[in-house]
Amino acid sequence: MAVAKLFRSFPGVGSSDNARYGSVAVITANDANRRLEVLDDFEHAGIGWLWATDAEFRLIYISENAAEKLSRPIEELLAQPLNALFETDSGTSGDRSDRPLNFQLTARNKIVDQTVRFALNSKQDEGRHTWWSISGHPKFDKSGNFQGYRGSAKDITVEYERKLVDSRLAEFDSLTGLANRHRMDKKLESILSAYKSAKRSCTLIMLDLDRFKHVNDTLGHPAGDDLLCQVARRLERVVGARGEIGRLGGDEFQIILPDLDDRGKLGELANKIIQIVSQPYTIDDKRATIGTSVGIAISPYDGIDKLDLIHNADLALYAAKNGGRGQFRFYSADLKDEAEERRLLEEGLRDALANELLELHYQPVVRTEDNMVVTFEALMRWEHPERGTIGPDVFVPIAEESDLINQIGAWALNKACQDAMKWPKSVRVAVNVSAAQFAHSDLIYIVTHALETSGLEPNRLELELTESVFMGDGETIDDIFRALKELGVRLALDDFGTGYSSLSYLRSAPFDKIKVDRTFVDSCTQKDQNSAKIIAAIIGLSDALGMETTVEGVEAFDQLEVVKSKGARFIQGWIYSKALTQETVLHRLKCGDLSIEPDGPERHRPERRSVFRRIGVIHDDHRYDALMRNLSKTGALIDGLLGVPEGTGLVLDLGGGQLVVCTVTRAQDAMIAVEFETPLVSDGAGGLCTRHRVSPYILAAAAIPGAPHTKPQFMQVAAVSGHSVMDFQD
Repeated sequence: MAVAKLFRSFPGVGSSDNARYGSVAVITANDANRRLEVLDDFEHAGIGWLWATDAEFRLIYISENAAEKLSRPIEELLAQPLNALFETDSGTSGDRSDRPLNFQLTARNKIVDQTVRFALNSKQDEGRHTWWSISGHPKFDKSGNFQGYRGSAKDITVEYERKLVDSRLAEFDSLTGLANRHRMDKKLESILSAYKSAKRSCTLIMLDLDRFKHVNDTLGHPAGDDLLCQVARRLERVVGARGEIGRLGGDEFQIILPDLDDRGKLGELANKIIQIVSQPYTIDDKRATIGTSVGIAISPYDGIDKLDLIHNADLALYAAKNGGRGQFRFYSADLKDEAEERRLLEEGLRDALANELLELHYQPVVRTEDNMVVTFEALMRWEHPERGTIGPDVFVPIAEESDLINQIGAWALNKACQDAMKWPKSVRVAVNVSAAQFAHSDLIYIVTHALETSGLEPNRLELELTESVFMGDGETIDDIFRALKELGVRLALDDFGTGYSSLSYLRSAPFDKIKVDRTFVDSCTQKDQNSAKIIAAIIGLSDALGMETTVEGVEAFDQLEVVKSKGARFIQGWIYSKALTQETVLHRLKCGDLSIEPDGPERHRPERRSVFRRIGVIHDDHRYDALMRNLSKTGALIDGLLGVPEGTGLVLDLGGGQLVVCTVTRAQDAMIAVEFETPLVSDGAGGLCTRHRVSPYILAAAAIPGAPHTKPQFMQVAAVSGHSVMDFQD
């Protein structure tokens, strides 16, 4: 109903008391009719609307135009509680800077330009919203009794939606829809500030994509954009509601995980991220394969402010990349500036290539039926004059990111072919070819040149490739395979079973051999693993396709028995031999010794690390210094304490807030073996760490000096790393 009709129904309303100021007929406070006409005109013009409630906040009046704008009959709105019709919007920043409408009404506060959203949208209106700006004053009678609210409103939907869009553009990445760097910085700073006083933890994960540049270079930037969007969706599926994901720019991503500091769970999450992101992508009917590396820093242990935490997560990421990629690393205080480290290694690698400091060593592949060597795989070695041996898992990724990989690859092919010419013709040589080498336009020329200059027969050269070579244009890849087979060289698919589309590769590429990855061999003797069945399935598939199979990484006789029982006919592993220098190979061949008898431990056991590390041992309120001589997930060997009986409960202080509760299981002289109450977890770098750490806040509080209350129960003795160590292993 119109305002005029509403108010004319009251007694005394309707009399005319016009006043004139010269020729102007002004409207005075006593001219009720004309005042109501102005209110009617205001409502009909759509400039704004009026509303009123009773003392129970039920709507007793609303402008008719307002009801029409909301697409609701006015009867459906009247008598409804105002806070049931409208709800306070959370704002564009996600911060509830305005009080909820219900609080404002209950407190009988004055309401000024508060943004609210209509709450009764129908199914037809799903996804669409109406926003109003409302103002109102509480009304009281002469006795001070609350009568309700009287107020005005206007529709701000267009302006507000534009504001939301602008806000989203300011805080979210336009390509992937993830939070951008600005939003992630603001969120991380806010969390750390709030959590510092509450002494809560927050984890920051940094990751970037391995081989992403190659996608851009081979498939184009639109394909790269498509790939980034697919990566974003995969990260959302893995992380879920546990944290916020952001894209910082390029191929860099960041994940904030509040209240999570369990390094066991974080390691599992990091491995899952690496696994899911590394699955092949389909882009415009082409396939792309990338990888990722992950760096992890945890507040308050690794930093209590934003800049420190980001810097330390970055250091951990660099360590993961330089450790061989496809890995994660936790930050630790002994990490160096990996960017500088990588620069120095790249310079050293250039010098090594120029000064012929790189070497090839050869690991034999042995035929199980007669233990005869049939192939030597060429493995690159770099003996740095200052740093000692640097493994290929460290320097090959650096070479791939620079312009060195093709030079190094060409050198390795030439060197391997020349060395193989000094072997019997029955022995082949296998050379690894990286994805970057495979995609290079000079590959066919380099292989041809190596064969021609050495005189090696093409069928004695075996090129080992991984699934990553299939990234790029399918026709170009097919042409390269066709040209290699026309040369007569053999092709092997390395690391088989660790990818996700190997069967399609076997169907489309002319491989002569499949190599079973060592990760299956490592666990093939464990009853709760399916590795032995997978090995059998791969060998059966290879036989059906007329291909050879080589099983890698066999180190112990129990593994050898398992893989032979599954049909393995060619084996490469330490049970036969580690990689040998060319001089050693020639010496064995000179003696006519092409047969290698297996030699190794009876049972494969997870690696027990010798550590020789100073630690603290805590018993009651006393702390002793001791030497940890070896470490596994479930226990350790400690040297330096006399008189410790079996069954004694201890706490080991491994440093950095890492406290391990353990029990003495064996003791002899100053040596004790302990079993951990909670197993350690992988630190991503081949080492072990505790799941949780003691907060630095607690350590600081515990550092208050105080005298012990009891006498030490054990005698501390000097322990040195050269001390003879008795065997506590079963």
